[in-house]
Amino acid sequence: MILSPPSGSMAWFFEKKKEITRDEIKSLVIKSAEECLQRICPAPKKILLLPPDITRAYSGCGWITEILYNYFAGSAWGCEVYVLPTLGQHVPHTEEQNKKVFGSIPESKILKHDAVNGVKKIGDVPADYVKKVTSGAANWDISIEINEILLSREWDIILNIGHVVPHEVLGFASHNKNFLIGLGGTATISSTHIASACCGIENILGSIVSPIRECLNKAENDFLGSLPLVYIQLVMMLNERSELVHTGFYCGNDFETYLLAAKHSMQENIITVPPLKKIIAFMDCDKFESTWVANKAIYRTRKALVDNGELIIIAPGLKRFGENSEADEIIRRYGYAGTDEIIKLWRAEKKLQEMAHVTAHLIHGSSNQRFKVYYAPGFLTREEIEGVNYRYLDLVEILRKYPVGKMKYGFNTMEDGEEIYFINSPASGMWTTK
Repeated sequence: MILSPPSGSMAWFFEKKKEITRDEIKSLVIKSAEECLQRICPAPKKILLLPPDITRAYSGCGWITEILYNYFAGSAWGCEVYVLPTLGQHVPHTEEQNKKVFGSIPESKILKHDAVNGVKKIGDVPADYVKKVTSGAANWDISIEINEILLSREWDIILNIGHVVPHEVLGFASHNKNFLIGLGGTATISSTHIASACCGIENILGSIVSPIRECLNKAENDFLGSLPLVYIQLVMMLNERSELVHTGFYCGNDFETYLLAAKHSMQENIITVPPLKKIIAFMDCDKFESTWVANKAIYRTRKALVDNGELIIIAPGLKRFGENSEADEIIRRYGYAGTDEIIKLWRAEKKLQEMAHVTAHLIHGSSNQRFKVYYAPGFLTREEIEGVNYRYLDLVEILRKYPVGKMKYGFNTMEDGEEIYFINSPASGMWTTK
């Protein structure tokens, strides 16, 4: 049953249940499109769809975007529809990847984000505000650079499709993070990520309104209030069959839409477990080709591991560290050396200051010697893995010992009696102790 939002909320509508089927999602997507026509523009000529990148393809945002594209592009009034994946610093999709994620949408209608050359500065979140919301952990301006495509065309509707899930920089992903970071410039990505890292990842994860979320809210209100933005916010969870299913669908054009979804995600996606000695995390080879994205296995499980515990990340698609050559070079040079060491280097070295988002990534990916991180990669060598301060495991041997296709989500007892905790989709939630 489609519900109106509770008193005090301005979301247009939402659906929340144990499992929302694909057919039900399709109906909700069409209802969202119809609401856009009624509330924003009855006969739009230009529409922009903003889905996440391929690493979040499991959320269904790709086929949801395809439904929206076909609905609007097939309209009687001849609507022109474009798709702009919110890549951030991730590698642009290949044509093959676009087909896999977005189905029948023509390649000519899928635009590419360039965080260096394709952005325009629209203002700053001032240092005094940043200092206030971070309790003094950060005290610099956050420069707001955003993709020029968002600003340079007369869009009648901009529809932002996102998956709300615990996140290491924002507390929870999605909403205005999708375009202010996902379509942001290097300066925006750098200043927000290092500010969040200085606040401490354990303090940020699972926070509904984090310091950086406060900054993004201010930026959206100050600089982008005139854009015809609409949000579709999805919530998912692992069911008893270890399948990732939709449990929430929220549609609206304000911050309350995000709040409803984030509170739902907090209930579904923050999993409380006993202190864990060993976690096996599997990262799908089609989506996780770099530690830049595969390290979500570290971020989302670190609060569940005991001191001196072990995290084994099985990543058959892993072939690099950074999502671009410059980030890859920095990660190889400095490695995941621990928070104190990385911050010390950041204060001293210009390169780390210029690429502060990579510096933040090095902090987030460090265990600070509290627990051990092992990688079993498909392509990187032992020397490469150990060169960035992780421990190496042979992929064939580890799959023989831990056959991920036969293990169930959660606790497993192996043939030798060892008890492990298996997570086949670490990016879908966050695991923590009481």
